[in-house]
Amino acid sequence: MALHIEQTAHYQGENWWKWSVWLEGNETELNRVASVTYVLHPTFNNPVRTVTSRQDKFRLDTAGWGTFVIHASVKLADGNVEHLKHELQLFYDDGTATTA
Repeated sequence: MALHIEQTAHYQGENWWKWSVWLEGNETELNRVASVTYVLHPTFNNPVRTVTSRQDKFRLDTAGWGTFVIHASVKLADGNVEHLKHELQLFYDDGTATTA
């Protein structure tokens, strides 16, 4: 499978970002996905979050202050599970990457 996680992030000020992650892949692959369970850093409220919305590519919207590796379990319609990970990247408005 060529599914992978993409992201967007917008700096809100005072070391806080709103960010989103979602699955990217071709339509055939995305249509085989039943759900995605994202595992966020343990400091998040409810760090394990399952998304079932195919129409927005299993997008998760949240916010936070630092970077970490997001793990995702992609459950396929046939019952198989694919495991993905993504290093969240956050940048200040001037393009400087956060080190937190």
